[in-house]
Amino acid sequence: MSPVPSIIADNGEISNPLLKRAHTAIHAWKRAIVSDPNNFTGNWVGHDVCSYNGIVCAPSLGDPSQDAVAGLDFNGADLAGHFPVELALLHEISLIHVNSNRFQGQIPGNLSNLQLLEELDLSNNGFVGPFPMEVLQLPKLRYLDLRFNNFEGPLPPELFDKDLDALFLNDNRFNTTLPENLGNSKVSVMVLTNNNFEGRIPRSVAQMNATLNEIVISSNHFSGCLPLEFASLGNVTVLDLSSNSFAGVLPKSMIKGLQNVELLNIAGNMLTGVVPESICELKHLINFTYSSNYFKGDALSCPTAWSSDVVFDGQVNCIAGRKGQRAAEDCAAVVNHPVNCGGGNVKSPPSPAPIFSPPPAPLTTPSPPPPATAAVPSPSSLPPVGGFEYASPPPPIFKGY
Repeated sequence: MSPVPSIIADNGEISNPLLKRAHTAIHAWKRAIVSDPNNFTGNWVGHDVCSYNGIVCAPSLGDPSQDAVAGLDFNGADLAGHFPVELALLHEISLIHVNSNRFQGQIPGNLSNLQLLEELDLSNNGFVGPFPMEVLQLPKLRYLDLRFNNFEGPLPPELFDKDLDALFLNDNRFNTTLPENLGNSKVSVMVLTNNNFEGRIPRSVAQMNATLNEIVISSNHFSGCLPLEFASLGNVTVLDLSSNSFAGVLPKSMIKGLQNVELLNIAGNMLTGVVPESICELKHLINFTYSSNYFKGDALSCPTAWSSDVVFDGQVNCIAGRKGQRAAEDCAAVVNHPVNCGGGNVKSPPSPAPIFSPPPAPLTTPSPPPPATAAVPSPSSLPPVGGFEYASPPPPIFKGY
């Protein structure tokens, strides 16, 4: 067995230049931490950064005989402070997980120097400012999680040209319309809930059919008719459009196209007409929520053996003879002003009181860490092809978010 090389040179300095730079970066971060109630950084002393809490080392890609810092896993450490610019010294890092801390401020611009970074999880902190454009300069990034922060402003179109597998932006303050190139994205999971997005869903969403499994855009200000392009998303298992201002009917062709959907939520919109019987053709359906709309009828002729295994929630609609429905005068205000979804000009009905709420303040209750382990990461490995099932802080819409 060959001897383990010493990390300390004869002059007392760290002999490995990669770990020497990492030592500088990590101790700069320690100085930037203003609260550490669990003493997470208590063992950040001495030269051996690979033994520090939350620091993951692996053989360097450039020289496998030398170790390098390949990952930071601070999930749930309850650290408060900011990201130092020295973070950019960690040239061989492939994952940064700082879920459920109290980091604040903006993301350093030189984060773009981390050219091997594949996973960036900044969720459940107090980061502010516009969308961090630095992440667009990370060529290997596959997983981006910015949820439960205070980022604001529009999303850059370039975001949807990146080769991401999972994108979590929920519970921030992003606003304006979604870029028209939304459909260029190849993500398997996209969660945009609890922001301030508005306008129509870009028709390019149909282009996501090959990769998209789950899309959650609830609790925003989206409006207009439900896009027929949703019918192209035959691989989607979760589609949550709830708590927006979609109007018009629920298209039969859209329902028929969602052949693999398990969870379908259109509650809290201004949809009218009748829930089409094509809902009975969705053989994988587990939960269909269409409450708090203005439907005057629904599909009650589904086969009993099938529908008994499906949870239907159609409360607070305008279905005659059904308990738990809207008052007649409330229904008339919307139903008597139908929306034409067939032409180019869509006339919106009168709007009831808003059903959405502003994003919550950043949470302090730690959320479960992502399933990516803190074991030695391989910079060449990618997130799973089938997508992620990462848990996030409450309040959830569906299990898994």
